[in-house]
Amino acid sequence: MIYTFDSRVRYSELDSQGRMTLPAMMNRLQDCSTFQSEDIGLGLDVLKKKKRAWILSYWQAVITCYPKLGEKVTTGTMATKFKGIYGERNFFIEDAQRKRVLQANSIWVFMDLEKRRPVRPGEEDIAPYGTEQPLDMAYEGRKIRVPASTQEYPAFSVKRSHIDTNGHVNNCQYIQMAADILPESAPVRQLRVDYKKSAVLGDVIVPRIAKETDRTVIELCAEDGAVYAVLEVKK
Repeated sequence: MIYTFDSRVRYSELDSQGRMTLPAMMNRLQDCSTFQSEDIGLGLDVLKKKKRAWILSYWQAVITCYPKLGEKVTTGTMATKFKGIYGERNFFIEDAQRKRVLQANSIWVFMDLEKRRPVRPGEEDIAPYGTEQPLDMAYEGRKIRVPASTQEYPAFSVKRSHIDTNGHVNNCQYIQMAADILPESAPVRQLRVDYKKSAVLGDVIVPRIAKETDRTVIELCAEDGAVYAVLEVKK
């Protein structure tokens, strides 16, 4: 039940150094799981009729190399565990030589969109995915430690371009927001994201950043201090 799709690195996915950006790579992962759901008959339209959705709760991605323009890459995903309201899913990106340049783990929550609360998926919601053995990677816990002292950065509003089909800021848009704030330097080797609350059109996001020796933590917060997402990057 490993699902893959092949493609090439596009010019629109490059940074100023000619490498695929981290948000572009994470978008490939999101696309891969969406393609799988569509192909097995559990896509957006099906879930919309049921007023259900799988909402991403946590990412951990380990990156060893950033592909360049035109390189052929394979993106893959597989479910590894379903328990209660949660589903766990691994991802990978391979280059043309089948070397894995990215491995990732993720945790998803099955949501009742009408009642706006988690609900246990039925067997028909999970059986078509099957499960595979988890990837051999160093898994970290979901909780991201936030330093006591953070620096506040200028706030900005959520725009239409940030919103996805669920009416919320798309998962990868939070990663792009953080990337836009951080100075361009050494490539990120590990990314973790803990999604706390969904931002919607017109919300104001206040970034708070803390830098330590081996990592940088970015909190994307509401004006009242509530946290939309916590991101940790290691280089």
